[in-house]
Amino acid sequence: MNRTVHKNHGLLIDMDGVIYRGSELIPGADEFVSQLINDGIPFSFLTNNSQRTRRDVATKLRRMGMSVEDEHVYTCAMATASFLADQKPFGTAYVIGEGGLHSALHDVGYSIVDTQPDYVVVGEGRTFTMEMLERACNMVKGGAKLIATNMDPNCPTQHGLRPGCGAIVALLESATGVKAFSVGKPSPIMTRAARKELGLTASETTIIGDTMETDILGGVQLGYRTILVLSGGTQREDLANFAYQPDRIVNSVADLDPGSLFVHEEKVVANLAG
Repeated sequence: MNRTVHKNHGLLIDMDGVIYRGSELIPGADEFVSQLINDGIPFSFLTNNSQRTRRDVATKLRRMGMSVEDEHVYTCAMATASFLADQKPFGTAYVIGEGGLHSALHDVGYSIVDTQPDYVVVGEGRTFTMEMLERACNMVKGGAKLIATNMDPNCPTQHGLRPGCGAIVALLESATGVKAFSVGKPSPIMTRAARKELGLTASETTIIGDTMETDILGGVQLGYRTILVLSGGTQREDLANFAYQPDRIVNSVADLDPGSLFVHEEKVVANLAG
């Protein structure tokens, strides 16, 4: 039987560098996720990769041995689509990106068009062409709003680095003189939307990530508790370069006990009450 002793606390968890590296599971990550599920702790995996749908991402995690549901995944494509649906319901978009972004936009009632779009929406991808970029430039100069699913400059792969959404957007910004509006981490738009989907308040939310510039910054900006793991992008010696700091630093999620993850916060509240 699942325990629900921490229903008033929950987690937003980055994936690459926290749960896995490339196609390799980080040791102890599966046990950590299993305990979250057994303890009834609400959580969501956050990803700045817009290429795959939440179902595709959840399937990858299940194949790595984790008993997660589709609802445990929240992508920057979903955040972008939700934001655009609020800004201009049932609008139109010209998309530079792949299936996950197309699917998220369709789910909120958006049409994907090749002429006169309301928005030019840019995500990751390996299939864009110079012709697509040229068309996007002319659309932006013609009045379409430029939207980035995230500003990550590159994507790590098993063969090295691939230019990320931020790199593609930088080209469009330089060519048009128009700055893109970004929705993905560390934007509060994504981290707030993911928290609301779990039904949590800011004080009830902890974000776990491996990168100071995205996960930890996003959490600090919204007043979430932040935990940096050293199994990915940021190392301990890098911390001196940042004006903000995480609330806690661990080597990996294997060092975290979900059963006592929020004890410190509860003790602080108790001390203040006393």
